[in-house]
Amino acid sequence: MLDSMVILVDTREQDTPRLRLRLNKMECPYERQKLDFGDYSAKFRMPTGDWWSLAGRVAVERKMSLDELCQCYTRSRDRFTREFERAAGMGAKIYLLVENGSWEQAWDGEFRTRMTPQALIASMTAWLARYNCQLLFCEPKLSGPLIREVLYREAKELLESEAF
Repeated sequence: MLDSMVILVDTREQDTPRLRLRLNKMECPYERQKLDFGDYSAKFRMPTGDWWSLAGRVAVERKMSLDELCQCYTRSRDRFTREFERAAGMGAKIYLLVENGSWEQAWDGEFRTRMTPQALIASMTAWLARYNCQLLFCEPKLSGPLIREVLYREAKELLESEAF
């Protein structure tokens, strides 16, 4: 089943050259589909020919920078909160993947917003405590392979635990 993985890309994820590059680096098929939360999930073909989907169970929410993440915690906080609450309400796990950032950059205020480093750290750690959320940082060139690997491993764990 794992070899049949198809990445699901939320229809609200803007079709840009960076998105196409990210998808190409995933090295597997993808489909655009409206997701209830997150930007990416996956589905797998079962031996019966039916599809088993991680959507609603596991997703990756990608942000291109700490600047964008700060906007989510300030101007877009209500929308961002609703998205994570939808995931939590479904008992889902969500990965928050931030490109071009690190804990050190957040702590040192290496971002261009009015949000203070203390407020950003507080929001990030609150999200970790409040929601079934994992926070990942990477360079943009690794975001495609990392998204694929996270979704593959989540599916593998679920299949091996027979929790699907």
